[in-house]
Amino acid sequence: MAQFARSPITAVLGPTNTGKTHLAVERMCGHSSGMMGFPLRLLAREVYDRVVAIKGAQQVALITGEEKIVPPGARYFLCTAESMPISGGREAAAMTGGLSDFAFVALDEAQLGADPERGHIFTDRILRARGREETMILGSASIAKTVKSLVPEVEIIGRPRFSTLSYAGAKKLSRLPRRSAIVAFSAEEVYAVAEMLRRFRGGAAVVMGALSPRTRNAQVQMFLNGDVDYLVATDAIGMGLNLDVAHVAFASLRKFDGRRSRRLTVAEMAQIAGRAGRHHKDGTFGSLGSEDGDAAFTPEEIEAIEAHRFPSVDQLFWRDGAPRTDSIDHLIIDLEARPDRPELRAAPQAVDLAVLRRMAEDPEVQARARSKRDVERLWAACGLPDFQKLGAEHHARTVARIWRFIAGNGSGFGGHIPRDWFAQQIARLDSVQGDIDTLSGRIAAARTWSYIAHRPDWLANPVEMAERTRMLEEKLSDALHAALTQRFVDRRTSVLLRDIGQNASNLPVTVDPDGTVCVDGETIGRLDGFRFSVDPATRLQDRKLLLAAAERRLGKVLRVKADELMSAADTDFALMDDAGQTPGIAWQETPVATLMAGAGLLAPEIRLDRALAALGPDVQKQVTTRLATWFEAQKQKHLLPLVKMSESAADPAVPAVVRAVFAQLADAGGVAPRLDLDSALGHLDKDQRHLLRRAGIDIGVLDLYHPGLLKPGAARWRAALQAARIGKPCLPLPQPGLTLIPTGDKPQEMGARIAGFRSFGPQMLRIDMAERMARTAHETIAKNEPFSALSPQIVSLGLSEEAFLQLMRAAGFRPIDPVPTPAPVAEAPAEAAPAVESTDVVEATDAAPEAAAEAVAEAPVEAAAETPAEAPVAATGANWVFKGRQKGRPQGDRGPRGPRREQQQRPEGKFAGKSDNRGEGRGDNRGGKGGDRGPRKGGDRDDNRAPRATPASHKAATSNHAFAGLAELLGRNG
Repeated sequence: MAQFARSPITAVLGPTNTGKTHLAVERMCGHSSGMMGFPLRLLAREVYDRVVAIKGAQQVALITGEEKIVPPGARYFLCTAESMPISGGREAAAMTGGLSDFAFVALDEAQLGADPERGHIFTDRILRARGREETMILGSASIAKTVKSLVPEVEIIGRPRFSTLSYAGAKKLSRLPRRSAIVAFSAEEVYAVAEMLRRFRGGAAVVMGALSPRTRNAQVQMFLNGDVDYLVATDAIGMGLNLDVAHVAFASLRKFDGRRSRRLTVAEMAQIAGRAGRHHKDGTFGSLGSEDGDAAFTPEEIEAIEAHRFPSVDQLFWRDGAPRTDSIDHLIIDLEARPDRPELRAAPQAVDLAVLRRMAEDPEVQARARSKRDVERLWAACGLPDFQKLGAEHHARTVARIWRFIAGNGSGFGGHIPRDWFAQQIARLDSVQGDIDTLSGRIAAARTWSYIAHRPDWLANPVEMAERTRMLEEKLSDALHAALTQRFVDRRTSVLLRDIGQNASNLPVTVDPDGTVCVDGETIGRLDGFRFSVDPATRLQDRKLLLAAAERRLGKVLRVKADELMSAADTDFALMDDAGQTPGIAWQETPVATLMAGAGLLAPEIRLDRALAALGPDVQKQVTTRLATWFEAQKQKHLLPLVKMSESAADPAVPAVVRAVFAQLADAGGVAPRLDLDSALGHLDKDQRHLLRRAGIDIGVLDLYHPGLLKPGAARWRAALQAARIGKPCLPLPQPGLTLIPTGDKPQEMGARIAGFRSFGPQMLRIDMAERMARTAHETIAKNEPFSALSPQIVSLGLSEEAFLQLMRAAGFRPIDPVPTPAPVAEAPAEAAPAVESTDVVEATDAAPEAAAEAVAEAPVEAAAETPAEAPVAATGANWVFKGRQKGRPQGDRGPRGPRREQQQRPEGKFAGKSDNRGEGRGDNRGGKGGDRGPRKGGDRDDNRAPRATPASHKAATSNHAFAGLAELLGRNG
């Protein structure tokens, strides 16, 4: 002991099971007072119990965030590192019962200064925690160089391990020796392993850092008493907990450290493995499963652990442990300051600092936290631990509520949390119903209120509330212990675990050709594509275990399936576009990807189904590439016209005004109302319109479209891509082959419009058939014949009278009274003959309605207006006159309106009473001035195409006339 007498600061460094903590306890008990800091509340409680046995309960205090036992006159304090009262001041004095300093101070597990999350706390204690007579720093030998550099006066003392630690290889769960501890790194994995041990080993105790000391002690006691021979724990077992463990088995060597999933460092492996073989009993360590899985050790790791040789820790995380609190800005500046020593590095932003920064943005906080005391209370509130792991954003709201209570100066609460409000928060948690996760969550929440209750000045009645929170935590802890025991301690064995699986799996899992997944012959679910679903008949308490076991083995199966997908033929893939379904891609009838909004309508993002997340990034990328290849092939097959439109819209060789039309039409999916494009069309000359027609676009009187995009396959893809672009489910589409359907509800109507249907009252007609009927109307009027809902063409379609009338009005026709006996034709009305321009209308499927609409709307109607008595065109015997539809042309292109003729018959509808004298303002490219333009010659057309025949497969939605009328029309047009 002469070594300690010569030096006030000593670092006792070495591997686990070297008696470092035991030595420090002995040294502390030899002084008049002392304090020790530990990394875990559980470890602090364990050492507290040991010191109480030596010194008596009245002399020993326990201080953790959510538990304080401070008898009057206590001289020995066991604390968590964060709770060590080293800052001085009133708060520290209140915590220690007035004790201003300690003769002895020790810090355990000092190597945690290299931990990104909590390292700055341990580094601060290394630098600032000092005993009046003696200081000890306990930890791994890996920090010897750094500690010596930071504290030059320190004396380094090495401690050899009392027993031998050796590698025992990988073992199956069924072959683990008695008194083994299995270490996992998630609650789910702990539960799964403990469940399996319950089935064929009679049970296991469970130890996790989230457990309360009461629950943890009860669980450990079962192990120490021999009620169970196995202990399943998280890495909390590595922090100095003394247990009678002979073998430590690693279920995994990867852990999530709060930022990423990573492999354990060699030092971390050794810290946990060192729990085996306490005192002079040798211990062993190994992995669970096989020698080649993720839990397998490398030869280098094994050698380093057995020889206790680890890489040196060259830097520790640091944050100013005594920041200025005269203002919020100074506080943040100091907390974000960077160290000026090479042995230190700035700590990442911790939760308390993240909460402080959010609070500092609140104008109310800035206004009220002006004095040093206010800033100190604000910083103390920000130090409220996030026990529930909800994240800084959510945790900041809780802190803000607490701070507004304790802030004082105008808070209205006298600087204390209201008693009734605090009691309500406790009462909400006072229930022992629920499963293990539910009870664990309640305990985590209870720890928050317990922490608050143990603050000396946050409550007006802290003693009462501390007692209530203690009773609540004990009640929940007992319930959790009972739930853990009930679930994980069972003497019966299960047929599911007679044989233990291989290849890093704790259970043998097989997948039959039909997708049935079995665990040791017991069916637990199905694997459809990449999606695994648990058998509904599986017992509730077995579901999580069996799911975890299946997923362990399914990794290789999923990789094989990924290879099958990448080599599959295009016919194995399909578009998912059922009504109400998110658009996506299916492989062998199972979803594998979702289509999301991308760079454009034709370039959606292909997002893999979450069931494929188990595949590695490289495999996922290959799968995405295969799906993208299939998508491009389908795009060329079904949407080639739309692809060409998009290409033309970006082709600099195409005139800009034409590109504008291509761009608008492509953005609309290749089908758009003409009214939306009239403005753009109004800027095109004859040759430019010819470019559109040559691209296959029909310029109808009602719509612009490409006939190829009305096909069922194209309609499905257009609807799916538009749904993906706006992030909505797919809409219902009309059945393939239908040309006339009833107008349904809003989703059905929207889906039909995307598919290429136009609504006419109670019915919706496919737009190509609507254009055909408009041309038929022109032809019939040109032949001086009436055209009505009883005409064969209309009857064959099944179009109702109301829908027919709406179609005619939308196409620009207005009803007139037919005169049965032909009358002599006056010279002026004879010029109105272009109203039907039958030659062009009959011969063209796209330009004719447009030409007719423009020609008739300009000159003939003006002539008719000048001779009201002859306006009905009595000589024709027709019952309709083409007046022209409303256009979206820019106002500057129109000439002055003609005089209003009150005598003229006013048709009903949206164009009622409007004059159509528009010709005077036309440019020359419109074919001359209105009134002077005669019938268009057939040779003047830039595209003399015959009318497009309706496919025989396009059946009318409601018709008892078979195809008689339509056949007659097609025959005549042919």
